[in-house]
Amino acid sequence: MFMNNDIKRNISGKRIRIARGLPNPKITQLELSARLQILGVLIGDSTIGKIENGTSAVTDIQLVAFSKALNVSVLWLLGFDD
Repeated sequence: MFMNNDIKRNISGKRIRIARGLPNPKITQLELSARLQILGVLIGDSTIGKIENGTSAVTDIQLVAFSKALNVSVLWLLGFDD
């Protein structure tokens, strides 16, 4: 199957990367993966990188977990709440 890497597969990845870098405190992709695991969502650090680059899709369950793990709102991750 041909996959075009120019096609973005999510709109939250950029905000996930931004939220990881916020000083509350800053966390690595590996640390974020561990936080997600505690919430029952298994996403490895390499997949988080793909999500942040927009090349991997995010489910609604994952989006909620990212929101909790990063202490930001789902709306903010989607770019609707600045």
